[in-house]
Amino acid sequence: MRYYARKLGFYLIALWAALTLNFFIPRLMPGNPVDILMAKLQQRGGSPDPAVRRAYELLLGTDTDEPLIVQYLAYLGAMARGDLGISVSVFPTPVSEVIGQALPWTIVLVGIATFLSFLLGVVLGAIVGRRRGSWLDSLVPATTILAAVPYFWLALLLVALFSSVLGWFPLLGGYDVALVPGWNAEFVGSVLHHGFLPAATIVLSSVGGWLLGMRNMMVSTMSEDYVLTARAKGLRESRVMTRYAARNAVLPSIAGFAISLGFVVAGSIVTEQVFSYPGIGSKLLQAVQNNDYALMQGIFLVITVAVLGANLIVDLLYGVIDPRTRVEG
Repeated sequence: MRYYARKLGFYLIALWAALTLNFFIPRLMPGNPVDILMAKLQQRGGSPDPAVRRAYELLLGTDTDEPLIVQYLAYLGAMARGDLGISVSVFPTPVSEVIGQALPWTIVLVGIATFLSFLLGVVLGAIVGRRRGSWLDSLVPATTILAAVPYFWLALLLVALFSSVLGWFPLLGGYDVALVPGWNAEFVGSVLHHGFLPAATIVLSSVGGWLLGMRNMMVSTMSEDYVLTARAKGLRESRVMTRYAARNAVLPSIAGFAISLGFVVAGSIVTEQVFSYPGIGSKLLQAVQNNDYALMQGIFLVITVAVLGANLIVDLLYGVIDPRTRVEG
């Protein structure tokens, strides 16, 4: 229990530190979101009335005479309530609503593709590591070549081949715009059709790394004394491979998977730009282009919580998988 309490305490402190940085960094950045809103108002033929500017300042909280510590405490209270402010780029929509609309697309696409690439790489790596020196081992360099190819270049190749030339998949978007979003077979089928190429790009570009890492760990683990002892006891080879060799060989991959799972949100930017996919990466780029600090701050917070949450879950699971990590001192 002390092991889990210590882990939980560490991540709570890390979350507080991330929230603190998220409070100070936007205040150190140049520019003023109110100026952006006033410029948009003038472009639409509006009048730069000082009263309008003052209303924007009060709404966004950019002009306050309160001490910094008071602003900081108010910020922590707003975070606890889920109040991330107002987005400038899609004014006057709250940041939490913008993120809530875009985040499910990213989690479904990048999250599932990342999990599939991890699962496929670990399973294939275990099989190849068990049969090292066979013809399967000679296929490993082909997968690592895909991992070395720049991600955006691989995505463009898939788009050019399967969308432009063969016409099997749509060029862009997350679903057919003629459909009304909902939980029905036609809409879900359209989402799967539009998301296949982005998901395939993620899987192809990352499966080689998982496969190579698992293969090397299997080769190393199979020479350990406890594997030789298990074989000497007369245990079935399949049991030795799964309960002794693969269970220990997969531990470094699980730790790496925690990091990659946490960066699912951050890693979606290139994917969503190439395929014009409606996710959190597109919103982040939109926020940067419009100096929307509130939206950037909210997305960075989501990324931070995703990284910490994924690492916490895997840390706790690590203690279950490998009891040696729970041993004190």
